[in-house]
Amino acid sequence: MNELTPTTRALTWCLHLLVFGLLALTAVRAVADTAPDAVTVIAVAAVLGLVYAAGPLLPVFSRSRRAAAGWLAVVGAVWLVLLVLAAEGGYLAFPLFFLQLHLLSRRAGLFAVVVTTLAAVGAFAGHQGGFTVAVAIGPALGAAVAVAVVWGYQALYRESERRRQLIEELTATRADLAAAQHTAGVLEERERLAREIHDTLAQGLSSIQLLLRAAERALPGQAKAAVGYVGQARQAAVDNLAEARRFVAALAPPALEGGTLAGALERLCATTSARHPLTVRFHLTGRPVPLPTPHEVALLRIAQSALSNTARHARAGRVEVTLSYLGDRVAVDVVDDGIGFDPLETPASDADAGGFGLPAMRARLHALGGTLIVESAPGRGTALAAQLPTHTASPSDDEAHR
Repeated sequence: MNELTPTTRALTWCLHLLVFGLLALTAVRAVADTAPDAVTVIAVAAVLGLVYAAGPLLPVFSRSRRAAAGWLAVVGAVWLVLLVLAAEGGYLAFPLFFLQLHLLSRRAGLFAVVVTTLAAVGAFAGHQGGFTVAVAIGPALGAAVAVAVVWGYQALYRESERRRQLIEELTATRADLAAAQHTAGVLEERERLAREIHDTLAQGLSSIQLLLRAAERALPGQAKAAVGYVGQARQAAVDNLAEARRFVAALAPPALEGGTLAGALERLCATTSARHPLTVRFHLTGRPVPLPTPHEVALLRIAQSALSNTARHARAGRVEVTLSYLGDRVAVDVVDDGIGFDPLETPASDADAGGFGLPAMRARLHALGGTLIVESAPGRGTALAAQLPTHTASPSDDEAHR
């Protein structure tokens, strides 16, 4: 049995009151008409009332459909006895219709309603001494109303259940989608943090390490050179600390504050030349145009990473860094004369062995709609080209292309 709602509970109590009211009416009419079997009618009505009351009171009838059907059969049998004794017992057919349609299956309930209707019509005809159309209309109309009401309610209940299940599925789907979006956001943020750490802190610490090694080699014979290396390492630490603070605060790189991308790249080239045994030259081609801050940050980070990789691994003597404004695109090219490598055999990402730089560059550019091209061969140097569009599509542009 389904759990009763406030509405169905109220309807159930109305049905109980109707049954006991009709039983009381049958008993009162038997006494008022001074029927010879009035005592028997009252006794049978009382028995029917007790049997009917057992249904709602005993839990077994609410838990088992078979037990409920058996209880309904006993109620029907006692009702037939009352129907033979008093014509007013026929009025009880109407609440019985609802019980039969509710407790039995659709086919069995409809069959029980037909049988109950025929029994009520036959009893009325017997008590009135003959069959007439009026005798049949009352029970038949009551049966039709009961079937329409119960089946209509069941249809509405099934529709309500389907909608409830749909709402639960939508709620679960929304929760799954929110969890998936949260997971995607976490992974995206982790990837962003990995790129930022690699392009700032890791590269800066690598430069400090190289400078301190150079100072160590210069001691004790070349104290002045060693002091110079230590000073450069100290300045690299200061710059790295500033990067870390801005990184935590999610601000733009200090090199871009109050300046242009070309100026930041030129300072980067000068700093790299001062800190490493490299000659790094900067070139600017094309007419500079304003770029979104994420684009400038990406190109600066890529240049930093490329120069750091060159200083650590390429064994190069010269590096050319070119910033090119090409109309609808902007490009940063980093070309060195180092030992080169095979791009198809780049090492996997590893904190100790390196190899995270190129995947990080590609991911950074891909997120902004750009491309990365790397050309190299053993003994022939390396050329790296990073390109980005000079503008981003606005919402109105997107809608215009749909």
